[in-house]
Amino acid sequence: MEISELVTAQRKFFERGETLSVPFRRQALASLRTALTRRKGELLEALRTDLGKSPCEGFMSELGLVLSEISYMQKQLPRLAKPKRMGASISQFPAKCFTLAVPYGVTLIMSPWNYPIQLNLCPLVDSIAAGNCAVVKTSEYAPASADAVERLIRSVFPPEYACVVKGGREENTLLLKQKYDMIFFTGGKTLGKLVAAAAAETLTPAILELGGKSPCIVDADADVRIAARRVAFGKFLNAGQTCVAPDYVLAASSVKNLFLSALEGEITRMYGENPLENPSYPHIATKRHFDRIRSLILPEKTVFGGKWDERTRKIQPTVLDGASLSDPAMQEEIFGPVLPVIAFDGFDEAKEIISHHPTPLALYYFGKANECRALREIQFGGGCINDTVMHLATHRMGFGGVGESGIGSYHGERGFYAFSHVKSILKKGKAEISLRYPPYTDTKLKTIERLMR
Repeated sequence: MEISELVTAQRKFFERGETLSVPFRRQALASLRTALTRRKGELLEALRTDLGKSPCEGFMSELGLVLSEISYMQKQLPRLAKPKRMGASISQFPAKCFTLAVPYGVTLIMSPWNYPIQLNLCPLVDSIAAGNCAVVKTSEYAPASADAVERLIRSVFPPEYACVVKGGREENTLLLKQKYDMIFFTGGKTLGKLVAAAAAETLTPAILELGGKSPCIVDADADVRIAARRVAFGKFLNAGQTCVAPDYVLAASSVKNLFLSALEGEITRMYGENPLENPSYPHIATKRHFDRIRSLILPEKTVFGGKWDERTRKIQPTVLDGASLSDPAMQEEIFGPVLPVIAFDGFDEAKEIISHHPTPLALYYFGKANECRALREIQFGGGCINDTVMHLATHRMGFGGVGESGIGSYHGERGFYAFSHVKSILKKGKAEISLRYPPYTDTKLKTIERLMR
């Protein structure tokens, strides 16, 4: 079908009302889970083809998170979907008040290439749980994963309920010309602005999961060994192609050298003496992205790594010491295995450096002395104290950005509500208080003033 025909077919399917049924949604989630389990090997192989991910990393950071999201929704859906009693105010007495979460209708889910299984399917799980139909747009830069996701969804759902659209810029343009009831986008700011503009044209609600330069602060009282290990994990997971990866490290001058030494040891322990030959170390997704990351590496500031292999598109985990705000790596989100380290003296200096960039998607703080200041005084989407990236690996908390790093959040309960409109309802019986009706008198005014204070 043409894209316009797909959207029309989904709207007609939604209007039949089948997706409003909680049993229907739970069965759809169960079918998706069964298909995911059956096709696990195919999906993991697609991740290896597109990004060089090992089965362990692929399952941990992608398939496992999808399965966990499905399990949560299957268990919690009856609770989330039922009306929630709310207290009535004195001006509404006697009445019952409640809220009811209802699906938007036809949703568009646009996903990037860096986590091409998780970032396609987790929003789809939330959309299905909320009772919507969905068009899933995969990325052209992860073609094997796009094919695998298409086969998966086609094997489970009819296209008028959930379907995949593949392709690039032309397909994105055609998709954004259609009218949806909700748009969910994960990706870069440039395309995110186009999505927001298209949504504004039709007054369509949109959630944008973007990115930014997420800072990591290693304070003077941090446990340097733990900091180095967890920074290395968060930064070089998926070869740095993670929207919440620590983009750069601000290390207190008193511990910077200790941190650099510990970081080198942890990288070697995780990826070996030559990561370029490690079959479990991922590669960069595209040649264009590979060339861009290489251009950020300054040889005179490279204290670890700095090598690459054009044939395999692998870049060593690379650490830059003495980085400055004018360096190429500090001018844009790195989105690759290059980690600038900047020394600071005092928390105010760290804050000032962070303020040179737009609001980040994440912030990581190692230490104790300035924990409260970091959480309260710096604007960011979400983050960790004494860890990196793991704040998003749960359905018990929402994940999302703020300002230029995104609008809205999802995962777990927040994901259900991201794809739902919550109606507020007041239900009255025959009894009532006549104060609200004219004619209005001074006596009524005094009574209303007392009741509404």
